[in-house]
Amino acid sequence: MVQVRAHQPINTDGSINLDAWLDHIVSIDTALDREALKEACEFARQAEQQDNASNNLWAEGTSSFQTGLEIAEILADLKLDQDSLVAAVIYRGVREGKILLPDVAQRFGPTVTKLIDGVLRMAAISASLSPRQSLVLGSQAQVENLRKMLVAMVDDVRVALIKLAERTCAIRAVKNLADEKRNRVAREVFDIYAPLAHRLGIGHIKWELEDLSFRYLEPEQYKQIAKLLHERRLDRERFISEVMGQLENELLATGVKADISGRAKHIYSIWRKMQRKGLEFSQIYDVRAVRVLVPEMRDCYTALGIVHTLWRHIPKEFDDYIANPKENGYRSLHTAVIGPEGKVLEVQIRTHAMHEEAELGVCAHWRYKGTDVKPSSNHYEEKISWLRQVLEWHEELGDIGGLAEQLRVDIEPDRVYVFTPDGHAIDLPKGATPLDFAYRVHTEIGHNCRGAKINGRIVPLNYSLQTGEQVEIITSKQGTPSRDWLNSNLGYITTSRARAKIVHWFKLQARDQNVAAGRTLLERELARLALPQVDFERLAEKANMKTAEDMFAALGAGDLRLAQLVNLAQQLVEPERGNEQLELIPRKATGYKPGKRGDIQIQGVGNLMTQMAGCCQPLPGDAIVGYITQGRGVSIHRQDCASVLQLGGREPERIIQVSWGPVPVLTYPVDIIIRAYDRSGLLRDVSQVLLNERINVLAVNTRSNKEDNTALMSLTIEIPGLDALGRLLGRISQLPNIIETRRNRTP
Repeated sequence: MVQVRAHQPINTDGSINLDAWLDHIVSIDTALDREALKEACEFARQAEQQDNASNNLWAEGTSSFQTGLEIAEILADLKLDQDSLVAAVIYRGVREGKILLPDVAQRFGPTVTKLIDGVLRMAAISASLSPRQSLVLGSQAQVENLRKMLVAMVDDVRVALIKLAERTCAIRAVKNLADEKRNRVAREVFDIYAPLAHRLGIGHIKWELEDLSFRYLEPEQYKQIAKLLHERRLDRERFISEVMGQLENELLATGVKADISGRAKHIYSIWRKMQRKGLEFSQIYDVRAVRVLVPEMRDCYTALGIVHTLWRHIPKEFDDYIANPKENGYRSLHTAVIGPEGKVLEVQIRTHAMHEEAELGVCAHWRYKGTDVKPSSNHYEEKISWLRQVLEWHEELGDIGGLAEQLRVDIEPDRVYVFTPDGHAIDLPKGATPLDFAYRVHTEIGHNCRGAKINGRIVPLNYSLQTGEQVEIITSKQGTPSRDWLNSNLGYITTSRARAKIVHWFKLQARDQNVAAGRTLLERELARLALPQVDFERLAEKANMKTAEDMFAALGAGDLRLAQLVNLAQQLVEPERGNEQLELIPRKATGYKPGKRGDIQIQGVGNLMTQMAGCCQPLPGDAIVGYITQGRGVSIHRQDCASVLQLGGREPERIIQVSWGPVPVLTYPVDIIIRAYDRSGLLRDVSQVLLNERINVLAVNTRSNKEDNTALMSLTIEIPGLDALGRLLGRISQLPNIIETRRNRTP
């Protein structure tokens, strides 16, 4: 079952009757500002009229202005806000270059501009797929990566909703296009946007996207099921009418006021169930189905009891999605029974609020404060849960503009999703580099890597990849891994997969080469950090190696990390300073003395004994409360801990407000020397590295030598530890024309 394109009101001259359209939109949601919407519509229409007439129609034969109105109408049905509808009206004009984003910002403000920009970024998914590329030929992981990428790119749920509405318009409009174009749009909608609508719980959109896509991708099977449904339509309608009357009378007799309706079964869902369970059409139970909407949750189970009293329940055909909601928040009771005339009947029972949420998903939260149960699933599903909750939080906080900033940490992607040159999506941890990407694609590509291009631009191999970028690896047949890649201070790799591949390669090399390379690496790093000469035999013993030669071989092969040996060397030099990992110059350190991990501050009282509750094991950063125990001080719980909620209900006077103590910061002044060939912009580049590493500079002195055209820079910086110093010197050494970077031996 599919929806038909809504007809917009037309004037006698064939143009759109904008006043009639606005009256219709405002009648859907009286909170909308009619004049503001009219201004956006006039703006979009004028931009289209000023453009070349030949460009006014896009591929589906509809003008960008008409499409904008249709998108806005879908969003109005979904109960979205004023800014969303304004952005929808203007979006197609911006995408086609008829309207510039700066003009939108000037006239309609930053919120509308940000929404349009977000939808444009989501449109990059379509652009990344070549016209002949079909996702159905790719792996399921490839499709899932693209779905995840969509979520990772959206920091405002309204962006996803506008894009879903735009794709709904697109799939409605491709009916008369060539098969190749029609199938490409249908495949994209089926693989990406219908599942996204499902994740967001918007059944109202999901069913239409699935049915229309199925209609174009599998036309014969679609027609076959549609024909079978049509042939039995009259018989089915008579049967459903009788069932509804009988059920309504029984519910009224028990005092339950319910809205009962026949439920149309969607063609794609029928086909999917036939395929999944190997059934014939006649064996599909829910072709004949009714939906019962009741006021309260308790009425759902009352109605269920009445249904099972009237008709015999079919075993294993009952699902309680109220007690166990689906991953997208869907709640309802589903049961199948042997109804009148011995025919199988499906009955769905839910409250009006549950039904609103099932049809509109995230959009339902514009009007209802739901009571969703948070899905217990992986981090990606929790990200979807955040999308579903965002509008509910908006109602409570009252400012969706500020909400995005307050919750940015919650939607910051923990993965990045990038494209190969042929359009396949690859997922990597946040902070991954082109080398991580190369080893993720293929081991030999990683070994032979000599450079990388991001969106056609050459970048360093330690560049941090961002979601949506296209990555191309430059290889050489004679290329081999570099031991510098294993130096964590240089930031070439971040994934354990890439490190393991590189380590394995070096293990295959001759031991003598590994010993020599390992000694060179360690001596060079110790000299750069200005650590005194270390007894390598003692260092090997501390590293659990039999001899110094074994230690050098392990370092050269990558089994030992350079940073690990440097820290062990520091402990040998000054054991009492081992935890600080920095040989202190005799100067006063700045900052606070470090406190114990997880320090707690208790409001209104002095220091009390505290302990972390074992039931919920709170970590720094969690929202916490304290419970005053008898004789054991204050027990610290997460605010959502079930145990403390029960305790608070019985003894609220024992619950106190607590918070995590401030994070201690301890830095030490260190002198470093930078020697480089003199050039324009040298000091600027060094300063940029210091800025990126968030290093405070206490003093700087530069001297130029005209005879050999070199520059010597002496800096005094504040550094938190040895690891940070090594990382900083490594970053500076990668700048052009740098000869040497080291710590100054003299205070």
